Amino acid sequence: MRGCAEAKQREFRGRSRRECGASNMEGAGGKPTAVVAVVTEPRFTQRYREYLEKHKLLDRQHRVKKLRDGTVALPVLREALLEQHLRELRNRVAPGSTCVPTQLLDPVPSKKAQSYSPAQRLCLEVSRWVEGRGVTWSAELEADLPRSWQRHGDLLLLSEDCFQAKQWRHLEPELWETVASALGAQRLAKRGRVSPDSTRTPAVSLLLGDHGWVEHVDNGILYKFDVTQCMFSFGNITEKLRVASLPCAGEVLVDLYAGIGYFTLPFLVHAEAAFVHACEWNPHAVVALRNNLELNGVADRCQIHFGDNRKLKLSNVADRVNLGLIPSSEEGWPVACRVLKQDAGGILHIHQNVESFPGKTLQPPGSSEMEEHWPSPHQIISNQLNNGATSDSRRKTLSVATKPEWQRWAKAAETRIATLLHQVHGKRWKTQILHIQPVKSYAPHVDHVVLDLECRPCHLVG
Repeated sequence: MRGCAEAKQREFRGRSRRECGASNMEGAGGKPTAVVAVVTEPRFTQRYREYLEKHKLLDRQHRVKKLRDGTVALPVLREALLEQHLRELRNRVAPGSTCVPTQLLDPVPSKKAQSYSPAQRLCLEVSRWVEGRGVTWSAELEADLPRSWQRHGDLLLLSEDCFQAKQWRHLEPELWETVASALGAQRLAKRGRVSPDSTRTPAVSLLLGDHGWVEHVDNGILYKFDVTQCMFSFGNITEKLRVASLPCAGEVLVDLYAGIGYFTLPFLVHAEAAFVHACEWNPHAVVALRNNLELNGVADRCQIHFGDNRKLKLSNVADRVNLGLIPSSEEGWPVACRVLKQDAGGILHIHQNVESFPGKTLQPPGSSEMEEHWPSPHQIISNQLNNGATSDSRRKTLSVATKPEWQRWAKAAETRIATLLHQVHGKRWKTQILHIQPVKSYAPHVDHVVLDLECRPCHLVG
């Protein structure tokens, strides 16, 4: 990792690798842990410092501390300090000095240590800890450290592409305590690939801690869930904010893939939907969803339908349907058409992963920049208000930043939905693309987008 290497070069250029390791600056919850120090009288401080630096014993991650009795404590590297070093300090370097080893229970990080990023601090602390156990630190191990993680309170969820080298296995479980300490966490979990089962159960392993339940507040909404059993995507925040701004007062909504309430709750809490039918077949997600509805005070306006939504016993009820499933929600399109109100129709919010190709982004009119621009939900909301928009029907224009691949997919989806509506209701419907909204980049050249599609019986639109 370049950040770790830069941190080492910046502070320890030309020094041995052993000296470059940082001590455990943060314990669980970000609290400092004890470090070893050598105590002596103030007049011997400079001699001690020169000796410790020469023998690569000085802990540069913590400040020298003056104690209450007037003596001075110089932090040292625990694994490197030997009894012979104490004898040399006491008898040769500074004859007559006290030279007593001690522990600083509240060490103060040095200014340079405080400037490290979490990833740099993780690399420094783990490398030192590994070498202290007789394992040679290598470029392979450094590259195998996590590059990203999610924080849920005192639990950190690591990405799936880290700690894969065989050497780590011999260092467990103490390794996880070191990682958690470096990143200021008490519990640690590692994400695997989403299971191919239909409930999309996350393959998450709990590495440190006795349970995976966490709390997360998103746009004023409280979510509680078990990270080992339920998915939570921080990348969907833009769509949650947009959903929260939609004019849903008095409307009945069907959420075909409710999960723990990712979109069900914004529709109820902020968009003021009158009622939501929430469909979910992961039993763990249903437990979390039920709790989250209670926690946010909206349980009386939601009915949970547990099981396969293709067998949903609902029809002719919805003003709006949310299809929040990727890579594709197409399997739920017939159900969405069936639950729409047959005399009034409504709006579908269709999620999809769409492949796109470099160099084919449509640019806003008059723009000479090649950089892609995605308007934020706040910009979209602001533009609507400035234009006097008060409902979805006044947003019947595509975002100026839409890609041609998004438009082609949206047009194909519109055609398919119109056919399904005719088949389900036995009469012709008019469909119209209101908006295409990017949510996040799912993978290289794959975009998670949402299509807002208005669907009305032909007699309503002439």
